[in-house]
Amino acid sequence: MVRPAVRTPVRLRRDLHPGAWWIWALAMATATTRTTNPLLIGLTLAVVALVVSERRSDAPWAKGFGAYFAFGLVIIGIRLVFRMFLDGQHGTHILFTLPEIPLPEAAAGIRIGGPVSLEGMLAALYDGLRLATMLICIGAANVLANPKRLLKSVPSALYEVGSAITVALSVAPQLVESGRRVARARRLRGEVGRRTHWVRQVAIPVMTDALDRSLALAAAMDSRGYGRTAGASRGSRRVTGALMLVGLAGLCAGTYGLLDTTAFGPLTAPMLIGGVAACAAGIRASGSQVQRTRYRPDPWALPEWGVAAVGTGVAVVIVVTSSIDPNQLNPSLQPLVWPSLPPIPTIAILCGALAAVIAPPPAWASRSTGFDLDDDADLGTHAGVSTPDQLAALLRPKVSR
Repeated sequence: MVRPAVRTPVRLRRDLHPGAWWIWALAMATATTRTTNPLLIGLTLAVVALVVSERRSDAPWAKGFGAYFAFGLVIIGIRLVFRMFLDGQHGTHILFTLPEIPLPEAAAGIRIGGPVSLEGMLAALYDGLRLATMLICIGAANVLANPKRLLKSVPSALYEVGSAITVALSVAPQLVESGRRVARARRLRGEVGRRTHWVRQVAIPVMTDALDRSLALAAAMDSRGYGRTAGASRGSRRVTGALMLVGLAGLCAGTYGLLDTTAFGPLTAPMLIGGVAACAAGIRASGSQVQRTRYRPDPWALPEWGVAAVGTGVAVVIVVTSSIDPNQLNPSLQPLVWPSLPPIPTIAILCGALAAVIAPPPAWASRSTGFDLDDDADLGTHAGVSTPDQLAALLRPKVSR
């Protein structure tokens, strides 16, 4: 008796909502801001790199994650150099002594050169690692989430602001993609082994390509009626502006009450709630003046909630731990001690890797054909094709014999 083969369920490939990836990445960056422990920061880097390697797509803009790591190393190096030459003595373990430059009395308190201690260099290294990790977390969001798809989910009232932010966020991925194309063109022309004029052969073509893309984006926005609003009376515009001003004032007052312990506490919560309500009413009223349609908007389903909850949970655990026992997250430099891994923050950061399991596999983009398989109307969907190799075989010209 032959038993029928049991088919294991296969997860459908789809792109996770960009907002979920941004919430996860910003939460990991928020957790990084509360610690200077190099072990926890290195663990955060490993978790972010794992999630990116497992869930990034094959699109051209998603291949520049290594550039963010390189930029992070540059930040660490700059931090160390500045600390070395500007007041590097913060401890008793002197590594070496640099020639000190005498300064006038007007620059009292500033020292250039002199003794450089191990404690001062470690403090600069910890701060540089923290800043570089925050940058890499933002880079992970740019790699995992297409910033142009995030614009589809922005409320109508914030569409213009969202467009500006989307263009700003897409600058780094476009520069990375342009750099890869310029490097590939130079390899095809055989210019890799020769003497390289970086400004003329690399920098100018990359900036020109990025400018051409910006002009193409501006033309596309103009052709789609960007900035066109519906007819609104002067009274409705005044009401909308008043609601937004009142809401922002309430938010500012409530935030000040949260940060300042000497402020009048009973008014903090009402000001925050009233500010949020007024801003929400203003956004809703302003959104009625913008006519914008959406074709197949990105869904916000259970995987999106899971990824956002994982990142938020990591941030909450690290923030609460830093407020209860900050010594666990910030190793002492005076006296100098070896950093250790506290159990609760370590487990919380490791749980951030669950985003790679919760998120569905991304839609791939074919390397050989240039078709993006996550488009709304691709050839693979209509031809019964599910993988890039099948799409390439479908588009390959047939030779008659």
